[in-house]
Amino acid sequence: MTAEPSTRPRPRVLVIAEAANPEWVSVPLVGWSMAHALSQAADTHLVTQVRNRPALLRAGLEESPDADFTAIDTEWIAGPLHRFSRLIRGGKGKGWTTATAIASLVYPFFERAVWKQFGPAIKAGQYDIVHRVTPLSPTAPSSLARKCRKAGVPFVVGPLNGGVPWPEGYGDRRRREKEWLSYIRGVYKLLPGYRSLRKHAAAILCASQATLEQMPAWCRDRCVYLPENAIDPARFGKTRNRQARANGQPLRAAFLGRLVPYKGADLLLDAAAPLIQSNQLHLEIYGEGPQRPDLEAKIAEHNLAHGVTLHGWVDHKDVQDHLRGCDILALPSVREFGGGVVLEAMALGLPAVVADYAGPTELVTPATGVAVPMGPPDTLRAGFRAALTELCDEPARVDAMGQAARARVDRLFTWAAKAQQVLRVYDWLRAGTPDKPWPDHTWPDDALLQVNPPGAPHAPDAPPRPAPTEPVAVN
Repeated sequence: MTAEPSTRPRPRVLVIAEAANPEWVSVPLVGWSMAHALSQAADTHLVTQVRNRPALLRAGLEESPDADFTAIDTEWIAGPLHRFSRLIRGGKGKGWTTATAIASLVYPFFERAVWKQFGPAIKAGQYDIVHRVTPLSPTAPSSLARKCRKAGVPFVVGPLNGGVPWPEGYGDRRRREKEWLSYIRGVYKLLPGYRSLRKHAAAILCASQATLEQMPAWCRDRCVYLPENAIDPARFGKTRNRQARANGQPLRAAFLGRLVPYKGADLLLDAAAPLIQSNQLHLEIYGEGPQRPDLEAKIAEHNLAHGVTLHGWVDHKDVQDHLRGCDILALPSVREFGGGVVLEAMALGLPAVVADYAGPTELVTPATGVAVPMGPPDTLRAGFRAALTELCDEPARVDAMGQAARARVDRLFTWAAKAQQVLRVYDWLRAGTPDKPWPDHTWPDDALLQVNPPGAPHAPDAPPRPAPTEPVAVN
């Protein structure tokens, strides 16, 4: 898709990412990566939490209102609540709904400090767009949306992701994850900030179909579907080492993630056991968590030690060197919101075998991997076993899917491409046209999301986008 030439200056964007850290993973890495990518395509200033300051300085950013970023200190409340969260969750790795709920209590204090410092500049028109990247959770309220709309500056929020329902048949895993609050998660829609954010945001980026479908009908005209994850070619620029399967060696399948019930490493081990025993498959498990003792016991009980390697925790900077020695990624996670590891594997030329549910299945196409039909645990095990067996029997298919996976990521899922996709949303807001940058529910159609290379011109100037319509109902 080719944009028409324009002499319009690059947009001036205040990027708000409470979590933005190049040295961490998950949400902080998404926040950092999005902010950094946008800085290459727009004139941006990042506002983040003070805990990220050391890492940002080490990354070469300069801190001041006139430089790259500003750090807001809310540790006086964030620190105690974080410690309380760890206490009631019984440590690290479980009860993420509880953790998100507690973090949402802190965020209004952060936004209040942001407005105090940047409100005058926003009202003076020093920014064309205010974009809140994190929190990613759709449960986090925002008072900035209303204030920015009143100041006449479009407020963009997202990509938002979360709220994927637990599938039927996994109640025991839900309980083992200590997801007690997930049973009443929907009450967040009754909070005042829920309506205000959706009413006043000029654009709401939805990172999953589940999140998009949860949006009330009265704000759907401002919702844009945009998965939140992408890859940094500097971190994932190598290619799969195909010699790993030479000389009759078994296919190497990688699992990468926390060893917790919903990730399903135990399901994968059960599914792969016959293939491991017959020396057709070697399973590489990267990660740590409370399930490790159970996995070790299962490996010993079924004599699988020769075909399973438990690597433990791997630093993110070393992930590509481990994954490129494998042939496929196998991720039977039953409640995965984004699935960044799927894109990381695809970038290295590994096809992905995923559960056909939530985030990962929205990243994989039939040409780049396998989406195993979702069902109760026994059904999912059988589906993964069938998929892995077919791939073991068809190594040429693995190679072809891996090449297609890498090409798809290079085209659509680098952070540079993601920034260009977000800039198309900014241009849509500034143009004031009714048609969205691309229709809802159409992400798999590559033609709709082809992007210009970084630095390509934007669309022509146009009048500002009209203010959001008033809601007609509250879901």
